[in-house]
Amino acid sequence: MTDLTPLEARAEIETLTAEIETLTAKIKAHDDAYYQNDAPTISDGDYDGLRHRLLALEAAFPDLVRDDSPSRRVGAAPQSGFGKVTHAVPMLSLGNAFGEDDFREFVDGVRRFLKELADDPTIPLEMVAEPKIDGLSISLRYEKGVLVQGATRGDGATGEDVTANIRSLKELPQKLAAGVPDVLEVRGEVYMAKHDFMALNQRQEKDGKKPFANPRNAAAGSLRQLDTAVTAVRPLSFFIYALGEVSDAIADTHWGVIEKLKGWGFPVNPLAELCADTQSALAFYERLNETRAGLAYDIDGIVYKVNRSDWQARLGFVSRAPRWAIARKFPAEKAMTVVNDIIIQVGRTGTLTPVARLEPVTVGGVVVSNATLHNEDEIARKDVRVGDWVIVQRAGDVIPQVLEVQLGKRPKNSKPYKFPDTCPDCGSHAVREEGEVAKRCTGGLVCPAQALERMKHFVSRETFDIEGLGGKHIEAFMADGLIKTPADIFRLSEHETAIAGRDGWGDKSARNLIESINERRTISLDRFIFSLGIRQVGQATAKLLARQYGSLRAWRDAMIAAKIHGSEAFADLTNIDGIGPSMAKDLIAFFDESHNLEALGDLQSQLDIHDFIAPDVGASPVAGKTVVFTGSLETMSRGEAKVRAEAMGAKVAGSVSKKTDYVVVGSDAGSKARRAAELGVTVLTEQQWLEIAAKAD
Repeated sequence: MTDLTPLEARAEIETLTAEIETLTAKIKAHDDAYYQNDAPTISDGDYDGLRHRLLALEAAFPDLVRDDSPSRRVGAAPQSGFGKVTHAVPMLSLGNAFGEDDFREFVDGVRRFLKELADDPTIPLEMVAEPKIDGLSISLRYEKGVLVQGATRGDGATGEDVTANIRSLKELPQKLAAGVPDVLEVRGEVYMAKHDFMALNQRQEKDGKKPFANPRNAAAGSLRQLDTAVTAVRPLSFFIYALGEVSDAIADTHWGVIEKLKGWGFPVNPLAELCADTQSALAFYERLNETRAGLAYDIDGIVYKVNRSDWQARLGFVSRAPRWAIARKFPAEKAMTVVNDIIIQVGRTGTLTPVARLEPVTVGGVVVSNATLHNEDEIARKDVRVGDWVIVQRAGDVIPQVLEVQLGKRPKNSKPYKFPDTCPDCGSHAVREEGEVAKRCTGGLVCPAQALERMKHFVSRETFDIEGLGGKHIEAFMADGLIKTPADIFRLSEHETAIAGRDGWGDKSARNLIESINERRTISLDRFIFSLGIRQVGQATAKLLARQYGSLRAWRDAMIAAKIHGSEAFADLTNIDGIGPSMAKDLIAFFDESHNLEALGDLQSQLDIHDFIAPDVGASPVAGKTVVFTGSLETMSRGEAKVRAEAMGAKVAGSVSKKTDYVVVGSDAGSKARRAAELGVTVLTEQQWLEIAAKAD
């Protein structure tokens, strides 16, 4: 990865992102199948590999990170059959490590973030290593020692209320001894042991019922029964491994938390181990990898957590995952099959992504029939051809990867694959800009594939999240001319009768759809920005823009004004920490198109787009202030300084301008300190900044 130039890396990331975007509807279906219906059509390994590839690029080129990958999503929306529970503390997912190098990079990242560890490599970094149970995540809430609620993870923010079902677990303490915090939320994993799973499937088959695919599905399906009597007779077990909301701290280390929970009667995994250093953590992985087949339950990796609670708090979270924990997965499985065809998929930004159609093959119990080929150079490098026998690995986020071609089995009449020069959907020229690896369709608005994928993105879960309006419906409505632009979705009420008369629809389903659409006429600014599908603008960038500009009108006017290079608006845009020249170019290009401005105006007429609401940071003295850090800081790393400033409501910029409020200087500050002096911007020493920060605590 590291031999790529930044331009090549950006293009590679965009290619992978576009590959995911073209499959948005399929990904959502897989999420629903796994999290809601407990009947996955692909394996966990298929949710790991592409994220691994992206993370490798992000590690090599952190300034080029994209945010709209499914790897940043957590779970799926709650099932409608259960009440909804909003988690007081989000139940987020974990980043993944796929090998020793990834794990060491995680450790190095923690040490870089925590300045005392960066400055003194002899300070040990203790970690707790725990088997990663392949089950269903659960949250249990106790108030004054009494169990009051059980909830699934759901989408991380909202889960399903399964209190009645969770009470049937035999190992579950319903009431805790005195001395526990008034509010104690514990989190863990519900699973089914292998022998219990086999016995259950035997009963299922004896009763003429469909057997479960694996123990994870059986556990999830058992816990999420609307009939609690069914759950009560299912052999479910669980391990507790973390805390959610607590009214009082119970220990100053994660290992101490585990010991406390064990003492209060919660089942914790006896294989968990406190690792004194990196080598002992690696040794733990090797031991579990060798013996996992003999365990009574399925595990798919090891979870490592920084032991010290204060370090966990300082490390905090990045996007969807904590900085202080990582899951190292066990090796992916492989198989050999034939490439029947190579097709081209077109994403919403026009990227042409090649996909191999495979002779279906079972890889570790899962049938796969597609494999990503990434881009034109990747096909040429591996020389993948139609008719080739190839080794595939279950390591793609949605579809597996082709690892290598078996040249000894290649047909004599095979021909090298020729990447197309035109778009397969609209026939427009496909061009490859200098320094990029992806070819893009130049058709723009005339390309039906791009228009369709943009529309699917517009209604996806992270944007407008319109229930009942999936990818197939979008495709059908566009084909029939019921919708042509995003705003047309909010005018579908004019076609309710026509919708009700379509195959698969009726009066009730049409009315439900219209009601769902009307419920989504109000949206936050950041979700709206993300919904527009602007190239390189993911969820995190959308939030950054919403926070910076506050309202749609202010953002729109600023982007139009930023067209003039050297203008104050252009400087303000590129000064935002996290937005570089390439991303600024794409933002400006979007607003330079008259049809995009017309679409924005049309949407405004249909929607109520809420201005950005800053998080409550109390009486923080730096809320809303723009801060620049420069030079080497003594008490914290630059990364930690940025995270703490943003937590206090400040905006962190990458360069100094007239709108900068504070420049915090460390040693060897350089040009930014001089620029601050020229502009009369307040310059603070690190100690002065810490004194201000202390007032916000």
